[in-house]
Amino acid sequence: MRDWPATFDLAVAGGGNAALCAAITAAEAGASVVVLEGAPKPYRGGNSRHTRNFRCMHREPMFPLTGRYEEEEYLDDLLRVTKGKTDEELARLVIRLSEQCLLWMQAHGVRFQPSLSGTLSLSRTNAFFLGGGKALVNAYYNTAADLGVKIAYEAQVRHVHREGARITHLEAEIAGQPVTVNARAFILASGGFQADIDWLARAWGPSARNFLIRGTPYNRGVVLRDMLEQGAESVGDPTQCHAVAIDGRAPKYDGGIVTRLDCVPFSIVVNRDSERFHDEGEDVWPKRYAIWGRLVAAQPDQVGYALIDSKSIDLFMPSVFPPARADTIEELAAQMGLDPQALRRTVDGFNAACRPGEFHPTELDGLRTVGLNVPKSNWARPLDTPPFYGYQLRPGVTFTYLGLKVDSKARVHGADGPIRNLWAAGEIMAGSILGEGYLAGFGMTIGTVFGRIAGKEAAAHVA
Repeated sequence: MRDWPATFDLAVAGGGNAALCAAITAAEAGASVVVLEGAPKPYRGGNSRHTRNFRCMHREPMFPLTGRYEEEEYLDDLLRVTKGKTDEELARLVIRLSEQCLLWMQAHGVRFQPSLSGTLSLSRTNAFFLGGGKALVNAYYNTAADLGVKIAYEAQVRHVHREGARITHLEAEIAGQPVTVNARAFILASGGFQADIDWLARAWGPSARNFLIRGTPYNRGVVLRDMLEQGAESVGDPTQCHAVAIDGRAPKYDGGIVTRLDCVPFSIVVNRDSERFHDEGEDVWPKRYAIWGRLVAAQPDQVGYALIDSKSIDLFMPSVFPPARADTIEELAAQMGLDPQALRRTVDGFNAACRPGEFHPTELDGLRTVGLNVPKSNWARPLDTPPFYGYQLRPGVTFTYLGLKVDSKARVHGADGPIRNLWAAGEIMAGSILGEGYLAGFGMTIGTVFGRIAGKEAAAHVA
């Protein structure tokens, strides 16, 4: 910090994808920039270091994407998963600008690999990072350093000092020491509040204490709460979040992408009473995987159990922990703490309801059940081929959707209009577009697009 100027052109609170895209864009426009990353250096990057891919509009094949994925199809996918709860103007903006991002990302050090096959079915819509999100984060930090961006780690922003329609400075702790950060413009990209379990419990009730936080433990919503208390306009429901069903053996925090289980479309999923509670095959997995965290959260003890047989064990991404394994349904139930007879009745009823047809694991195949109160619409095959396998599921929260309301220029608003020198990007404003549900790779798209917008606008403000 000894070489810091007395006043930066731009201070960025946060150190993930959105923050780095903003910092790089502003630095390339000539601004002096500081990034305040709350985590220690080995854990830098927020949730971005756990990501794998970026959802991108394109009109023709472009490596690593196949075919084409145009605006109306992209928007339709988003509207279906959010049930229409989105700001369509902002959603279309993100979709359209995503087309420009792929080349920009490559120009700033991000490398891509061919999309994965199998359950994910994303070769046309999502570009996968070579080396995953950690490689992307490292590339951006290297680029930012080359541009002269100052980086502070263990830099917890405690207060954003607002005077009327402008921000004057940030109060932070850097490596435990109080520091005042002066700047002419500010970007907030410090994520949601999911790592604050008390806040989650106030929103969801006591059941939230059983949730696992698959993302960074450093996103506690300190900056978000501070801005809301100072009259910034909010958007989003505090009970809505990106929550997926993850392996129940995952750690409380920071398990990341590897704890996700992709077996649900080929499974039956039951609760602790051995009862199915939702259609496991209603759509392809990238469009429906993010509903399962909320579904499991609504079950007794916030737990579920995914059961498959040997026909399906190789059809999805391997799990980080091996599944339970048994030669009979009753033995599997006993291993998983379920009532063996109750589970046997559920499996027998499901098997009897399955109808013959052609099974296609990577597309909707219409292989469905008939006569069940909870149907399975696709990929419904009897569990009849031992050995049998099982996974315990728990809700894994990635990020929350309560956030700061922004406009198309990423400006944060108060009751009287825009705060003149304040912008937001990434998960702290994603609730402007994600009212509920999730679309694989879309969080990275929001962060990249709005990070670049915020960086451009902030640099123009100080120019």
